[in-house]
Amino acid sequence: MKTKLTIELIPSSQWGDNLRSRIPKSQWDTLRKRQYKIANNRCQICGGRGRKWPVECHEIWHYDEQNKIQRLDGLIALCPKCHMVKHMGRSLSTGKGEIAKRHLMKVNGWTMNDVNLYMEVMFEVWYKRSREQWTLDLTWLQQHR
Repeated sequence: MKTKLTIELIPSSQWGDNLRSRIPKSQWDTLRKRQYKIANNRCQICGGRGRKWPVECHEIWHYDEQNKIQRLDGLIALCPKCHMVKHMGRSLSTGKGEIAKRHLMKVNGWTMNDVNLYMEVMFEVWYKRSREQWTLDLTWLQQHR
């Protein structure tokens, strides 16, 4: 199964603890606007743009399961629909789940059955990660200020 667009569920134990919450708004604005410029104000996954705002900034995380470290690996500019997919749990809870699921299906060339099976796996990973306490590693930021 081809996965150009993926779901990235933040463990519930980490909700609210992220790059944006750890740096001043002015620094976040500088970082996100730099990413928008790099992406030419286009989604770096599907090439699309949103109506209200062209792109949104998404934090890319790597999870070291053994050492329980959530490491920032970079930023990516996403159209609002791709961003909805990345945060599928939030999309489902705000009534935007069907839009996100259809977008995931379209971008990856999947059937709705593929989407549902993939979501099952990703929510299992989320559930397992949510039972753990993670250490946030923001060393990426030191190289990209």
